[in-house]
Amino acid sequence: MPHLAVHLPENRLTGKEPALVAALTDAIVDVYGEWARDLVSVRLAGVPAGRFAQGGKAVDANASVTLGVRAGVFERPDAARITARLGAALTDAIARVVGEDLRAGTMVELVASPPERTFVGGVLAV
Repeated sequence: MPHLAVHLPENRLTGKEPALVAALTDAIVDVYGEWARDLVSVRLAGVPAGRFAQGGKAVDANASVTLGVRAGVFERPDAARITARLGAALTDAIARVVGEDLRAGTMVELVASPPERTFVGGVLAV
């Protein structure tokens, strides 16, 4: 179950939420396949002005994406290709919807979740 938490400057996000959710979902589907569409969970967080910083200075051209994935993706023979495609596809989605100037400041972090540590609705997700 791919879970995305995306932090963007509030002033860059406002009004673009539906398009960004669609683009991020499509990015995951492009890598995993159509079967994953209904499993993609996206949480968008707008960061108020002055609260997104890089190098000790406030910026409005950065984005942070945390993608929670099953740990097994890193054990696949094609793990390097899959993870590279995820990073590129999610960055492309943000740049396309929010602005190309965010590309250089977009960080995508893939976080592994072992199967025994993923719960949905209080129940272990298998």
